[in-house]
Amino acid sequence: MAASMIAAGVAHATSAANYVSNSSRPPHQAPAPATLLQKAGHYRWRICALLFCATTINYVDRQVLGVLAPDLGRIIGWNELQYASIVFAFQTAYAIGLVAAGAIIDRLGARLGYALAISVWSIAAMSHSLVATVAGFVVVRFLLGLGEAGNFPAALKTVAEWFPRRERALATGIFNSGSNVGAIVAPLAVPLIAVAWGWQYAFLFTGILSAAWLVTWLLVYRPPDNHPKLTAGELAYIRGDTEEPAAKLPWLRLLRYRQTWAFVVAKFMTDPIWWFFLFWLPKFLNSEYGLTLTKIGAPLIVIYLMADVGSIGGGWIAGRFIKRGWSVNRARKTAMLLCALAIVPIVFAVHAGNLWLAVGLIGLATAGHQGWSANVFTLPSDMFPRHAVASVVGIGGLAGAVGGMCIATFVGFLLQRTGSYVPVFLLAGFAYLVALAIVHGLVPRLKAAEFK
Repeated sequence: MAASMIAAGVAHATSAANYVSNSSRPPHQAPAPATLLQKAGHYRWRICALLFCATTINYVDRQVLGVLAPDLGRIIGWNELQYASIVFAFQTAYAIGLVAAGAIIDRLGARLGYALAISVWSIAAMSHSLVATVAGFVVVRFLLGLGEAGNFPAALKTVAEWFPRRERALATGIFNSGSNVGAIVAPLAVPLIAVAWGWQYAFLFTGILSAAWLVTWLLVYRPPDNHPKLTAGELAYIRGDTEEPAAKLPWLRLLRYRQTWAFVVAKFMTDPIWWFFLFWLPKFLNSEYGLTLTKIGAPLIVIYLMADVGSIGGGWIAGRFIKRGWSVNRARKTAMLLCALAIVPIVFAVHAGNLWLAVGLIGLATAGHQGWSANVFTLPSDMFPRHAVASVVGIGGLAGAVGGMCIATFVGFLLQRTGSYVPVFLLAGFAYLVALAIVHGLVPRLKAAEFK
C-alpha cells in the first residue's frame, strides 16, 4: 500500500515536471529552461520516500497510546482528566521541542538533525513498556513529545532543499500521508501484538522500525549539493526556479513578518483538530458504538485511508491549478478552501446514529485536514528561503502544539463533566474556514518575505 502511494506520487511528480511554464510561475521565480526539465532525474523522490517512512513511524509511535487507551484506562484505572493530562504532557513537550527543533535542525542540517530526533523518540517510545502508572505515562509521553517534535521541521527543510517550489506541495502531501499510514498500521498491528504478548510489546515494536530507518537515513542521505547519486541536471532543476537571499535571518526576527504569523494562525487553529482525532477517536468509537480493541481496526483503517487520499490529493490539486496558469497564491488558497469545506459536515458525526455513516463523515474530515496540511506545510517554503524554513515550521508547530494542549484540557474537562462530543465536532467543522480567512487577511498574495 505504501509503495503504491509513493509510486503514484512519483508519477504525478514526473508529469508535474512537464507542465512548468513562465506564466504559471510567480514573479520571484526564474523560469526553468526546457533543457533542465529534460535532464532532471527522479532521485529526489527517493528522499521523499524516506521522509514518508519516517513520518509513518512517527505516527505509529504516537498512535499506539490512542489505540490502547480504552483498555489501558481499565488496566491502569485513569479517568478522562488523567488521560487528558497524559495527552497534555505530550503536547507540552512537543511545543517545547519545536521551539528548539527548528533552530537546531537549521544549524545542524537535516541529516544530523533528523537522526537526533528519531533517536530520542524511539528510546522514549520503547520506555512506555516500563511504566504502569499515570505519572509514569506522563513522563514517557513528555520525552516522546520532545523527540517527535523534530520530524516535521526536518522533513520540511529536506523538501525545501530537494524540491523546486512547484513540486513542494505534492512532495509534502506524499510524506505527510505517512501520518495516515502510521495511523492505519497502529490499529492493525497493535491489537494483534497486545493480545498475543501484552500491551508492553506494542510499544517495543516501534523501536525496531525506528532503528531500521535511522541506519538507512545515515547511509543514504546527503544534501543535494554533495550527494554522489544526484545528477547535475536534477540539481539544476531543483535550484532552477528559486532565488535565495544571501543573508541569514536571526530566529527571533522571523516573528516580525506577517508571513510567519499566517503560518502560526493556520497551525494554532487547525492542528488541535488532528490531535483530537489521534488521541480521542478510538475512545469516541468505543463510547458511542461499543467498539473494542479487536473491532476498532476496520473503522480506523477506513478513516485514515480516506485521510491518505486527502493528503496526496490536496498537494496534487494545488499543482494542477498551477498547471492551468494560476498563481501560487490562488492555487494554494483555493485548494485550502476546498479542503476546509470538506471538513464542515463533521458537525453531524455525533448524531449520525450509524457507525459507518459516522466513519464516512469523520474520514471526509480527516481527508480535508490532511489536504489542508499539505498546502499549509508548503507556505513557509513559498514565503521564506530554505535556510529559514525549519525555523518557521518550528514556530508554527509550537503554535499547533499549544493549540493541542488547549484542546486536550478542554476535551478532558468536557467529557468528565458532560460526556458529550458535540462541542468538539462543532469546533472542528468551522475552524478551518476561520483560519483561512485570517491567513488571507495576513498574506493576501502570499508575498515572499522581504529581507533587508
